[in-house]
Amino acid sequence: MSRILSAEGVTFEFTVPVVVIGGGAAGMIAALAAHERGAEVLVLERDALPQGSTALSAGLIPAPGTRWQRAAGIEDSPERFAADIIAKAKGEPDPADVSRVARAVGPALEWLADRYGLPFSVVDNFTYPGHSARRMHGLPSRSGAELIDRLRGAVEAAGIDVLCEAHVTALYADDGPRVRGVEVTRPDGSVERVGCAALILACNGYGSNRALVERHVPELADALYFGHPGNQGDALLWGEALGAATRHLSGHQGHGSVAHPAGILVTWATVTEGGVQVNTEGKRFSNEAQGYSEQAAVVLRQPDGIAWTVFDERIATVARQFEDFRQAEAMGAVLGADDPADLARLMKIDTDALAATLAEVDRLKTAGGTDGFGRSFAGLAPLAAPYRAVRVTGALFHTQGGLVVDDDARVLSGEGGQLPNLYAAGGAACGVSGSKASGYLSGNGLLTAVALGRIAGVAAADAVKEESTP
Repeated sequence: MSRILSAEGVTFEFTVPVVVIGGGAAGMIAALAAHERGAEVLVLERDALPQGSTALSAGLIPAPGTRWQRAAGIEDSPERFAADIIAKAKGEPDPADVSRVARAVGPALEWLADRYGLPFSVVDNFTYPGHSARRMHGLPSRSGAELIDRLRGAVEAAGIDVLCEAHVTALYADDGPRVRGVEVTRPDGSVERVGCAALILACNGYGSNRALVERHVPELADALYFGHPGNQGDALLWGEALGAATRHLSGHQGHGSVAHPAGILVTWATVTEGGVQVNTEGKRFSNEAQGYSEQAAVVLRQPDGIAWTVFDERIATVARQFEDFRQAEAMGAVLGADDPADLARLMKIDTDALAATLAEVDRLKTAGGTDGFGRSFAGLAPLAAPYRAVRVTGALFHTQGGLVVDDDARVLSGEGGQLPNLYAAGGAACGVSGSKASGYLSGNGLLTAVALGRIAGVAAADAVKEESTP
């Protein structure tokens, strides 16, 4: 229930200067930033343990011009990153929004490393689709679970209060409309009212709200949802009720490579390094290299909504740096064989069709050619024994549209002004992917979680401090 209640005459059990709703990466980073600026902070998390969509991701954050890139000899800049984002989304995102996060994310990662000991490194052995430089940064396991664990540890070490199993079911606001506090419902049905001077919405988008998905992303209405079940669109619904501006609500990140039925994300390196996807008839059906987000709907259009990603041991070696891929192998989701015929038999698909498909792919690679779907195979090594395959489906990961924010991550009203003390970060805010799945550049989700999370935390703390100064 995403309600706005009148704050008139309401008594709050206690008041905290900065309240953050959501304990994923955006919320934890906002809390750290606000605390560092001297504000008392409370994080409200609906789950028993803060994880959010972050824990389900690969935990990779794109950032330009970092010290890790420089050490690896990678040339990059915020301007180059911004150009890649805008190119992938075909000019849809506001250039100011793109520049804001492209400039902020690198310093944010170095701050997390220096201040809180997060051991980031750059992925330097393959390039993600749409990125003109290798700029993905991750922790040693290359997993979102490690990222959220380390952020949670940093928040705990800083002494920031995190209240779990605290589901925010309503906001209290005056006619400003200024948010005065929140209603928190506990698992036993009891209700608490917590006052605040500033509120940061870090509770992601609406991916788990079937009605909103049907309205805004009908092509994925029946898709597997691979995000956090708490992403019910609360931030969007509260913002709309308060008169906030919204943008690109149909924007989303899908993924065309979720192991089925294991339900484990299979890294797109299996494709970018030279693998292909075939359907249950053993035939290729698209340019897989365009991007994993738009590939979700393409895979779902295949018979039974199923595809197979086919690659080889060389590519598997690259993929094993990711914890998710290692888990998929451990569960037996990755099949292996010494020749295409044996692989096809394990896949239970036509042996001749798969052999013909892979032979054509090898021919294109040898010739440096481009196929009928527009995929260039220049510079990619032919597949070689032992071969690998994983059965996958398309999924919705998270939505990318949301509340429009300014340079301080403050939510803007539909009339062009600002909502007085409301901030948004991560999936709660409008991202930089435009209105289509194809606009999603790898890492855009954690990009806005990290960049806007820190911006919101700093701005909220400063605003509260300014208001309390005589």
